Amino acid sequence: MSDHPSRFTGGSIVDHIRERIEAGIPGAKAKVEGGGGHFTLEVVAAQFKGKNTLEKQRLVYSTITDLMSGGDAPIHAVDTMVTRVPEGA
Repeated sequence: MSDHPSRFTGGSIVDHIRERIEAGIPGAKAKVEGGGGHFTLEVVAAQFKGKNTLEKQRLVYSTITDLMSGGDAPIHAVDTMVTRVPEGA
């Protein structure tokens, strides 16, 4: 984990990222780990059904794009992103 200066001042960035993903993809469950600007995401959502990997990743990124913009953005990199459809969906 690196030391990445950030403009984020709203409490836990990990919780904020998770909340943003879950709000932007209704019914999604997100697990977010990391810090220092580098994060690992695991997102499970029925909306992923029938989509290829790139489409799923774009959907997740669309919920956090503003958190990745600028030199002092709270998200410097998503090191790993796992996207899955829930069982039975």
